[in-house]
Amino acid sequence: MSDLFDSPKPKTEATRPLADRLRPQSLSEVIGQAHVLGPEGPLGAMLAAHSLSSLILWGPPGVGKTTIARLLAQETDLAFVQISAIFTGVPDLRKVFEAAKLRQKGTLLFVDEIHRFNKAQQDGFLPYMEDGTILLVGATTENPSFELNAALLSRSQVIVLERLTPADLERLTLRAEAETGPLPLTGPARETLIEMADGDGRTLLNLIEQVSAWTIDKPLTPEALSTRLMRRAAKYDKSGEEHYNLISALHKSIRGSDPDAALYWLARMLEGGEDPRFLARRLTRMAVEDIGLADPQAQELCLASWQTYERLGSPEGELALAQAVVYLALAPKSNGVYKAYKAARVAARETGSHPPPLHIRNAPTKLMKQLGYGAEYAYDHDQEDAFSGQNYFPDGMKRPVYYAPPERGFERELIKRIDYFAKLRARRNAE
Repeated sequence: MSDLFDSPKPKTEATRPLADRLRPQSLSEVIGQAHVLGPEGPLGAMLAAHSLSSLILWGPPGVGKTTIARLLAQETDLAFVQISAIFTGVPDLRKVFEAAKLRQKGTLLFVDEIHRFNKAQQDGFLPYMEDGTILLVGATTENPSFELNAALLSRSQVIVLERLTPADLERLTLRAEAETGPLPLTGPARETLIEMADGDGRTLLNLIEQVSAWTIDKPLTPEALSTRLMRRAAKYDKSGEEHYNLISALHKSIRGSDPDAALYWLARMLEGGEDPRFLARRLTRMAVEDIGLADPQAQELCLASWQTYERLGSPEGELALAQAVVYLALAPKSNGVYKAYKAARVAARETGSHPPPLHIRNAPTKLMKQLGYGAEYAYDHDQEDAFSGQNYFPDGMKRPVYYAPPERGFERELIKRIDYFAKLRARRNAE
């Protein structure tokens, strides 16, 4: 009879995954995160003061969130209980809380993917945190500001964990080789392996486990390694914080006149699967907001690149977007119109009930003409220099200046025109 339903055999040391075998046994063995675990870091300071509070560990996958939580319980002599928000419902939570109440010592409740709980479920933790039944340590890859409710955040300290650096990953590789033996890789291939992990320690150990199992006659080159292993897909959430972080990086690189950085962030977003149409729209917005009339051609080029993409599609059309990115980065910058429009909107809200002066109102009926609509309007084309200098603001409103262009690019010419009309206006008003 099949042993499909037999009790599972316990894992031996040889069958345990490498990542599990190398799990740190103390906080001093944790690789990376010195900024929070060191003596000056928040967790280091808490442990030194023997005063651990509820925490939210926020960071990318594979940086040690679960390990740190387990070791914090060990360091503080708390019972460690781990649950996942993906697989845990309200009845399960009740059982966890009841068990914690009956336990002879305190309980550190580690909640993986805590952002998966809805707001009502998150509220369910509050009374047990407040009466000391549990010390909550939540782990999340999402921004707690967006995913966790204010009440839970107010009772917890957010600890930001960082992706592992190449130096951290090299240390982890050396630790793994003490277990598996030297990896059959050339120096450059070793660097490629670390790049493939993309800051994720768990991914690195899984890759090392695969490589160490191969029977190879000579060390692999980067090309041979890439053929055997799939490169890890870059982390990119098209609807989450990463989406906004990367478009912000692209926008600020363009504003900062750095075409190389701008191309890099464009490529990061496209490689992550971003919709090129979204990028085309945002590039057009950048042309209007940050370049404006300093180079009117920038907006036209963005619209043309957008249309080119629509006609060619991917990947050919993406080159048109790259061309627009370089042009915008190197164009003279001005937010003169952007600032002027914002100032005009503020004024419009404050003076929104003031009517236009009579002389520039439309007068389509006899009654309106009798009431003075359109009276004394000076048709500018009939005036000297085609300029009347009349007032176009509401009566009694002091003439403001919203548009003050910088002396960059084409706006140098617009400054000359503004000065020209200002002198004509002063002359007409003096006559």
